Amino acid sequence: MIEQSQIGHVVKVGIADMNIAKAPHTIRTSGLGSCVGVVLYDDRNQTAGMVHVMLPNSSLGRSEKINIAKFADTGIPALIELLKMEGLVPSRLRAKIAGGAQMFQFSSSRDTMRIGPRNVEAVKEYLHKYSIPIISEDTGGNSGRTIEFDPSTKLLNVRTVNQGVRDI
Repeated sequence: MIEQSQIGHVVKVGIADMNIAKAPHTIRTSGLGSCVGVVLYDDRNQTAGMVHVMLPNSSLGRSEKINIAKFADTGIPALIELLKMEGLVPSRLRAKIAGGAQMFQFSSSRDTMRIGPRNVEAVKEYLHKYSIPIISEDTGGNSGRTIEFDPSTKLLNVRTVNQGVRDI
């Protein structure tokens, strides 16, 4: 018989949210349209963190008090700090990313309407800044995604609307 402590549960990450999970638990976020889900993990450890990035830069925030998980420029550094507190070494962190779809077609080519692609660019910029390699990604397109990461296998399960499921 399996002990209850051996059964993993899903740690949920909401929109503009972040969290961490340790095996046997997995970590999941849904509602990734133009948003980007960023998973940071260490190959030697069975702990992972996830941030659900909505916008590329906190300068787009409309209030004085910002939600750091909402933006690539604040969410990625905050997730790194959270993982450091769990004993992970920043130089060993790896990333997997998904999302950044262009959910709507616009007649204008104004950059402000390209939220999905701009989110992907910003996430990549900040991961590069912290020297975190992207091991795999499933970004772009025009369909929403749900992602779930398993810290024990290091696989990111990506469910894309109308396109099925794959592990990256």
